[in-house]
Amino acid sequence: MYRLNFLLFLLVLSTTVFAQQNTEINGYVTDSTTAISGASISLKGTKVGATTDANGFFKISAIKPGRYTIVVSFVGYQKASQEITLTTTKPLTLKIALKPDYSNLENVEVKGRTAVTELKQSGFTVNVIDLKAFQNTSADLNQILNKSTGVKVREQGGLGSDFNFTLNGLSGRQIRFFIDGIPMESFGSSIGLNNIPVNLAERIEVYKGVVPVELGADALGGAVNIVTNQSVSKYLDASVSYGSFNTLRAALSGKYKDKKTGLTFTFNGFHNSSDNDYLMRSNPKYDAAIKVVENNELVEKDVKRFHSAYRSTMGQVGIGVANKSWADQFEVNFLYSDMYKEIQTGANQNKVIGEVTNRERFFMPSIRYKKSNFLTNGLTATFFASTSINRSTVPDTANYVYSWSGRGRAEPISGELYGVKSIYHYRNTAGLARANFSYEINANNSLNLNYNYSHFARQATEDLGIVKTNTFDEPNTIAKQVVGLAYQNNAINKQLTTSVFGKFYAMNALVRNAVFSQNQTYIKTDSEISNNYFGYGIASRYRMSNNAGVKLSYEHAYRLQEGDELFGNGIDVTSNINLKPESSDNINFGAYYNFQINEKHHVGIEGSYFYRNAKDFIYFIPSGGIYSVYDNLAGAKINGVELEVRYRYSTLLNFSVNGTYQKAISQQFYEPNTTVPDMTYGDRVPNQPWLYANANLEIGQNDIWAPGTRLQLSLSSQFVNWFYLNWESRGSIESKNQIPTQFSHNVALAYSMANGRYNISAEVNNFTNELLYDNFRLQKPGRSAFIKLRYFIK
Repeated sequence: MYRLNFLLFLLVLSTTVFAQQNTEINGYVTDSTTAISGASISLKGTKVGATTDANGFFKISAIKPGRYTIVVSFVGYQKASQEITLTTTKPLTLKIALKPDYSNLENVEVKGRTAVTELKQSGFTVNVIDLKAFQNTSADLNQILNKSTGVKVREQGGLGSDFNFTLNGLSGRQIRFFIDGIPMESFGSSIGLNNIPVNLAERIEVYKGVVPVELGADALGGAVNIVTNQSVSKYLDASVSYGSFNTLRAALSGKYKDKKTGLTFTFNGFHNSSDNDYLMRSNPKYDAAIKVVENNELVEKDVKRFHSAYRSTMGQVGIGVANKSWADQFEVNFLYSDMYKEIQTGANQNKVIGEVTNRERFFMPSIRYKKSNFLTNGLTATFFASTSINRSTVPDTANYVYSWSGRGRAEPISGELYGVKSIYHYRNTAGLARANFSYEINANNSLNLNYNYSHFARQATEDLGIVKTNTFDEPNTIAKQVVGLAYQNNAINKQLTTSVFGKFYAMNALVRNAVFSQNQTYIKTDSEISNNYFGYGIASRYRMSNNAGVKLSYEHAYRLQEGDELFGNGIDVTSNINLKPESSDNINFGAYYNFQINEKHHVGIEGSYFYRNAKDFIYFIPSGGIYSVYDNLAGAKINGVELEVRYRYSTLLNFSVNGTYQKAISQQFYEPNTTVPDMTYGDRVPNQPWLYANANLEIGQNDIWAPGTRLQLSLSSQFVNWFYLNWESRGSIESKNQIPTQFSHNVALAYSMANGRYNISAEVNNFTNELLYDNFRLQKPGRSAFIKLRYFIK
């Protein structure tokens, strides 16, 4: 027993000493611009090594101190080696840039795949937009997404206007939006795709129909994830642009990481403002004539928009540490945003609003933590938590009726939105907690568990006291939980990748003073709603070669009800405690093929077929009496195809063209809440684009006039076929309203100096000055011009 105890003591002592003497290497592999996934890292003369993940990162643990040669290799790139010295004082952090191996490209079958390429070739149907090509433009993220395959963004006006996002036939809230995996609704309405500058993001991921569990969302038709620049340890990016309609856009972002202490400081901010006073052109051919009073006569005339200004400002600062034994990343962030918006038109431009505004202030502290090898080797844990408060004020106190002539006659009782004066103060509070655990069982098997909890409460006060039905005197609340578990397997030498997953959705809502009809009488009472749902799916990709593959994915998905759909607005939109969530069976089948003729000619082709069987659509029923309400529609079956072709010639030319065709058919067999057959059954769902296409061309030359410079010309065009506003079966073809065909063109010229440090660009949107309508009789801006200055250093 004495000998046994002594041996155990020596074993524990030697293990402790060994552990104390070990160290680790952290690193990031890139091709100087983009992360490389799947690169091999090894220590020369040892059997120790690792492989970079989807974001280009790697970690090698339990290494004895000493001098080593680290070797990094990836097919299609030149091998890189570096002498390193490891000590026990701190882990070593490396950033390694690989150079393309052009000399062997003709003899190499496997080409290097960056993180962007690896994601596009995953089992999910996903567009990945690398934003580097757009960094010198004045575009916001909506304008860039609008050029992507399968996406159509319909804006109601100029900068900051309301928009509807359509993806493969589903739209609006059926699509979820994220920033670095965090739901965008957590950031308040002051921050949206229509005002985030392109410089604040690295890439955009657009998931179609099937959404991975790590996003933790109740998305019905897909998701958009904005990935910010997190891989660079030190950088500064500052830009300002100015142009038509007194539009100013400024952005500033940066990061500093101290290698010795691991302290990190980040900041992001932007300011957008515009008068949006573009010319409204009279268009009687489209039944959108603009008439004004001149010399006591009503005449047709082009006029400038008024009361349409927009302003938004955001600032975010963060402080944290990185590469510690207890955390790969720990960061505390504080975000503040402010928005002011003048509301000018109603559902179409015939309704002119002259005084209503919306002012919002938003504040959110948050905390983020990430650790690889959490509790056990192979387990990576990520935690995020935030709380926020959003205050908004909406005064509707006009005493005048407005038209395109401006202010008109005085009214004894007014209010432009609801026919009654009001000054509403809304107070929205929200909380979010997210945990993600990714466990790599071995090189071919992994698990991912994600938990997402969100809580939202809305309360409102009204100053004037004229409105007697304020249901927000006490907070209305809604809480959601989404739990996802996924298993991924690589088979046949990683040619076949399959992810099988399940999702659990739970919702609990408290609706104060819910107003509903019972025996033709409106009554009010507090109501609590609680429901659970299960979803599931699979995403698979078979790589026939390193350049070609096929993908198939399926998901039974849910989209839970939103607060305003359940609560109403407290004035003329009543609550609906019987509202059901939307559900859909989504199928995607696609294929891709990339080939390279020599080191200069690159061609990529990608196509897919999609099918959606959506049920219980949540839609808005306008008031036919006292209250309007949100209700469920039977749903629709949607199928369509999309195709994208890309061509690149060295660094000189990039060209791409994509097109989408879709057909959404109504499944509403009976009129809502009746047994009367619905004549629209089998009709194409109206007010949805069904055929649209984009073309993009970039021509650029390096070292123009001086080394380290680049001059680039960019051209883009978009086509949208006409579509009906209303159901085809209601009324004659001659009486049907249409959103007309659109064909618009943009051009930009950019010049970069000192390898991208100094940049200047000029661009003209809609340079042919077409009359554009994304929505019925809501004219978009005509020709507009902008100039942008940008400074970037890392």
